[in-house]
Amino acid sequence: MADKIFNVSIIGYGLSAKVFHIPFVGATKNLKLHSIVQRKPSEGNSAPEDHPEVKHYTSFDSVLQDPGVDLVVLSTPPNTHFEQAKRVIESGKHVLAEKPFVPTSAEAEQLVKLAKEKNKLVCVYQNRRWDADFLTVQHLLREGRLGRVYEFDTHFDRYRPDAPTSWKSTLTMADGNGAIYDLGTHLLDQVYVLFGKPTAAYGKFINQREGRLVSGVGGLENEPDSIYATLSYADGGLLVHVRIGVLSAEGKQPRFWVRGSRGSYHKAGLDAQEPQLKAGMKITDAGFGVDGAAYNGTIEVVQDDGSVQDFTFPNVEPQTYLRFYELLAKALASGRQEDLPVPAHEAAEVLKIVEAIQESARTGNEVPVA
Repeated sequence: MADKIFNVSIIGYGLSAKVFHIPFVGATKNLKLHSIVQRKPSEGNSAPEDHPEVKHYTSFDSVLQDPGVDLVVLSTPPNTHFEQAKRVIESGKHVLAEKPFVPTSAEAEQLVKLAKEKNKLVCVYQNRRWDADFLTVQHLLREGRLGRVYEFDTHFDRYRPDAPTSWKSTLTMADGNGAIYDLGTHLLDQVYVLFGKPTAAYGKFINQREGRLVSGVGGLENEPDSIYATLSYADGGLLVHVRIGVLSAEGKQPRFWVRGSRGSYHKAGLDAQEPQLKAGMKITDAGFGVDGAAYNGTIEVVQDDGSVQDFTFPNVEPQTYLRFYELLAKALASGRQEDLPVPAHEAAEVLKIVEAIQESARTGNEVPVA
């Protein structure tokens, strides 16, 4: 008997849908792009013109009522995810939500509970688990090359002196927006994968563009564009520093600095996939997901005589974001939550770290992670 083909409907037709979802759905065995929801197609931005081979809807309700849809991808603003995901599950379909999943861990846990009751899968698009530099860090830690890791720095810095003017400029952290949700959930998810949930969190929120500390509470004027957070792990004495900045005037932005009892690892530059996709590169093109040699990492390791020797350490072979969708297709076929590439309950745990950082920035105190 032939394998089942799962029909995928994508809600929204912005950058995320065009760059991170549609190309990968089309390249994944047993997945088929079935339909796209775009409320108001326009000249130069029209899903029906770009993809005439699939169904097109202008309302979310139309997808819920379509019995041919198996999986709904929520490529929509984060403040809409909870209600949309709830309705998708109740309509009998599976959900893939863009990150951030939802604004709060309580909402995430509600959706996890509902999905279990309805026997549906809920997955979150934390695609940067498949960044080649992160896979390299996982490899180094798994091999024990650095010894016991006691300090881990992770950055997502850019030089963006002008504030965004899209829908992101109108939503607050209460809506699941801002640096801690937009970029922070990527970094925190990677930390969670490597080390699990921390014991406690300390955070500072900064508006670097205006040069002031902010609380993140009380309106758009108190929203941060940059984050500094320290996560502590009582077991092992590990400290993790999470940094996001918008005024980082560096040619090669820092990415990872990992220090252990037997060595250290430095890496600059963000993963190649996003800029390659935005530039129009196909996921089947040679070199997709491969960093240039100028962005090779370096590793310094203690030798038997006590000296420290440094080596160039290129990334491991990239799996690319296609691997996320391959695992998702496998989970849809098995119907098992444990087969999902990023199950919703893990996203809920990451949101608890986000909430501890928020509380710390508001109070000025270190906060236990629930």
